[in-house]
Amino acid sequence: MFQATRRRLAIWYTAVTAVLLLLFATGVYLYVRSTLIERVDDTLNHVVEVVVRSLVIDSASPADDKSRVNIEASFRDNEDTVEDDRIDLEWFSPTGELLWSTFLEPLNVPIHANRTGETVRVFRGTENQRVREKVAQSRVPTLLRQVTERVQMGRQVLGYLRVSHPWFEVTKPSRQLILDLSLGISVMVISVAAIGWLLSGLAMEPVRESYQRLKQFTSDASHELRSPIAMIQTNVQVALADPDRSSEQHRQQLKVVERLTKRLGRLVDDLLFLARQDSGIVQPSFSLCPLDALLMEVIEEQQLVASEKGIALSLDMVTASSSTFEETEEDFFTLQGDWDRLARLFTNLIGNALQYTPTEGKVDVELQRIIRRSNHPQLQIKVTDTGIGIPEDALPHIFDRFYRVDPARTRGTATGSGLGLAIAAAIVENHHGHIRIESTLNRGTIVTLTLPQYRLETH
Repeated sequence: MFQATRRRLAIWYTAVTAVLLLLFATGVYLYVRSTLIERVDDTLNHVVEVVVRSLVIDSASPADDKSRVNIEASFRDNEDTVEDDRIDLEWFSPTGELLWSTFLEPLNVPIHANRTGETVRVFRGTENQRVREKVAQSRVPTLLRQVTERVQMGRQVLGYLRVSHPWFEVTKPSRQLILDLSLGISVMVISVAAIGWLLSGLAMEPVRESYQRLKQFTSDASHELRSPIAMIQTNVQVALADPDRSSEQHRQQLKVVERLTKRLGRLVDDLLFLARQDSGIVQPSFSLCPLDALLMEVIEEQQLVASEKGIALSLDMVTASSSTFEETEEDFFTLQGDWDRLARLFTNLIGNALQYTPTEGKVDVELQRIIRRSNHPQLQIKVTDTGIGIPEDALPHIFDRFYRVDPARTRGTATGSGLGLAIAAAIVENHHGHIRIESTLNRGTIVTLTLPQYRLETH
């Protein structure tokens, strides 16, 4: 699936780039070709102006009131001059009769005045050696670019001057330009195809990782949901299949179903919380939140669990740090946060510490304000226990969803789904804080939280 999508992306990159390059090359070709034609036409018109100015005109005789162009005097030096520029001249009488030409034979092209330039096809005979040589040099069909000028004196037409230039002066560089552009476009398209393949791979990598995480999440969630559902179904089937069950047995089975249902409800709540957190559907409700009061409330709730296990649970609030703001003592540990989510965060962390700490152990919670760079105050919370600890190789994965270090180590003491620390990390991230876990196997774990404390505005 991902390879097919990557191929489609690479093909789209290449196709769009090829179309853009083709449009660019077409524009360049048309511009260069029109520039070459314009340059040839300008050259022809310049030659026309020079030749017309150099014409020798004999004045009209008393017997004839018409002036004439002295052909021998006018075109005597022009043939060698125009030969260097590959330009040919033809002079026609007012009636269109060819009187002088640098061609060895007539071109058989009708004469008409045209100063804008036109391209004509020349039908050459067997004796037109000069045209054949030019055509052989250009290796293109015999085409000429021509400009024709009507030469007048007053109202009298003295004749027509036609100037011709070989068309290969345009077609030859145009063809070379086509080859160069084709080669350049081919190299660019191949390069874009290779780069597009690499970029599409980079673009698909986050999608691939998200898909793998979603696939793993779905698999883990299905497994976690399947176990309590199967156990509930089994207990219900056993209860219904025993017609002589006593009220005590019935009560025990109902208690098991109730316990499994609560476990299933907590799992569903955790899954919904993470799903909403990822999608951003529900935004946290930030308000002034006294963290010291919140921790005291959580400690009070967890004190019963600690007493049952014989664990010493304590809260220490360090107030020695200097304050940079004018504030009351009550606001010293107050921040902008979501009370319910922070309560859930510390309930998870302290509950985990109690769960993995053996009897006669200790769980200490420490709250203090720290001021780091830029004088931005932060609240630091440390949860330290003397529990079984976490192996070093498991620490990088401790915040992964459904990750549990070793079910065998916690058998009989832990029945969690592996979502507690993932939820804790999500809440900390939502409050723009940071969480870090340090642990030594069989010696204990230290969870360190830092939450930014924004300046409180006093009224």
